[in-house]
Amino acid sequence: MAPHPEFSAQTLSVLAAMCEQPSQWQHGYALAKQTGLKSGTLYPILIRLADRGLVEARWQDEPQPGRPRRHLYRLTAEGLASATGALASAAQPAARAGVRRTRAPARPAPAGGGVVAGVVRIDASG
Repeated sequence: MAPHPEFSAQTLSVLAAMCEQPSQWQHGYALAKQTGLKSGTLYPILIRLADRGLVEARWQDEPQPGRPRRHLYRLTAEGLASATGALASAAQPAARAGVRRTRAPARPAPAGGGVVAGVVRIDASG
């Protein structure tokens, strides 16, 4: 199969969560809690990953009484390989550049009072 284009940061977070237990079936609610993604972002990602053959999906066999069945997801072998490669690639550019985020010192308050928040800047000095 052809290589997959770059994944979004949100998709990488889903893949990273699924890589923690790649052969384990996981439901969307648990993935949402792990990644911090809202359902309107998470489920379309899972559907796209399933359409690409990177994730397999199935319905829960035996739901808890009085509860609806859940959709379960897990990485395929191709999904695990793609996720591992994509996560490694995503980690390399920042490591190569030696870029780190730092917080600039807070500026003094204006003469009239009030608070000025610190500004986040990029420090590439190493």
